[in-house]
Amino acid sequence: MHLPTAEVATRAAGLIPPGSAVVTYCWGPGCNGATRAALEFARLGYAVKEMLGGFEYWVREGLPVMTATGVTRRPVDDLTAPRSTITCDC
Repeated sequence: MHLPTAEVATRAAGLIPPGSAVVTYCWGPGCNGATRAALEFARLGYAVKEMLGGFEYWVREGLPVMTATGVTRRPVDDLTAPRSTITCDC
């Protein structure tokens, strides 16, 4: 669901049930919109997590994206996602 930070305080309660966990994100790692949105949700009492890397890295890592034509995935970008033989030990 897209909810701009400026509208979180006035619209969140009508869109997101109380007690729900919220994940905030923005376009990419150079944007702090997700951090600002997380603060707004936290002020309203929601449990919040921030998706590091944003939408850009989600797509570049080959994860699913809903489009007007359905769910799609792009090929994994070797510059942003570890190859299957490499582990990050997280």
